[in-house]
Amino acid sequence: MHTAMWMSYDLGVKGDYEGLYAWLDDHDAKECGNSVAFLRYEYSADFLSELKEDIARHVHLDTRDRIYIIWREEQKIRGLFLFGKRKAAPCVGFGTQEVQVDEEE
Repeated sequence: MHTAMWMSYDLGVKGDYEGLYAWLDDHDAKECGNSVAFLRYEYSADFLSELKEDIARHVHLDTRDRIYIIWREEQKIRGLFLFGKRKAAPCVGFGTQEVQVDEEE
């Protein structure tokens, strides 16, 4: 089986980009802008666990490294961090929305 997906990655300044780029090249990934790639991933039974295990075997990841994937499953668009977690967006505070303040009564 295979799944088409987009991958966003942030390995910081000391990250194993060489290992990640080799892995992406081995999977015929297409560049989609800074730190974003599109690829089709072949797996046998469990897409997410096989993908995570495969990347971990080929790329040296630090606790601060982040890899996020987006894919379609059962007619729904899914997304999750395979490694790392979400952090505050750099755009917060630049928009025209007013900051909401919770007031106690």
